[in-house]
Amino acid sequence: MKNSINILVVDDNPSVVSSIKKYFSSHAVINVVNTIDNGKEALEHITSKEINYDLIIMDILMPEVDGIEILSEMKNHNINSKVIVLTSYKKDYTVKLTNNYGVSYYMLKPFSLASLEKRILEICNEDSLVTDESNNVVEIAISKLLHSLGIPSHIKGYQYIRESIYLMYQNPNLISGITKEIYPEIAMKFDTTASRVERAIRHAIEVSWNRGDYELMEEIFGHSVDYDRAKPTNSEFIATLADKLRIDKNYIKVNA
Repeated sequence: MKNSINILVVDDNPSVVSSIKKYFSSHAVINVVNTIDNGKEALEHITSKEINYDLIIMDILMPEVDGIEILSEMKNHNINSKVIVLTSYKKDYTVKLTNNYGVSYYMLKPFSLASLEKRILEICNEDSLVTDESNNVVEIAISKLLHSLGIPSHIKGYQYIRESIYLMYQNPNLISGITKEIYPEIAMKFDTTASRVERAIRHAIEVSWNRGDYELMEEIFGHSVDYDRAKPTNSEFIATLADKLRIDKNYIKVNA
């Protein structure tokens, strides 16, 4: 991990800026180098390249110049600082648009400073980051595994399970945060609610249990749940598949 993670905070909410500065004021790794409360000023500062920030935390809605324009100009100027969008503005179109500019994470206000810290450390720990190519290989392997388990791609739960497995594959610690972290994150991405995500995943697992490959299910879930007694819970299903993909690298290579 980097010895120091230099951060710029761009937000016109003084209480947000103050809380971030205070929380990280004595942090061993994360260093808030600068804060700016105006989009135009932030754009001029970032594109001047006076300081090479490891990560920029920014809101979308700001005076004079919004966050989307800043992201666009960063791309035009080949500025590769990682970005966390921290905003109360939740629209599916905006989330997709920010993703097009390579935003590392999209976090909704109100937010937990501990969660923000966790995301910063994860994003800037370059040793743990995987390439786009390997990301794609994992996604293909997840899709093929779900199809083998009898989950059709046209039901909503398929997309939600696939996203959940991918998130847990990247961060095994999320096993304890499925309800509080994974469901809300997927709900935000697909413009729905966490409860609907949970129900759709439950339905997809029921479909899988009725039409999937029995031998494959026995192989995967036989040691983690009582196959004959009951279907796995959402957490058991997601965690078991993520663990299988993480441990059995040969499965990914063969099936991708």
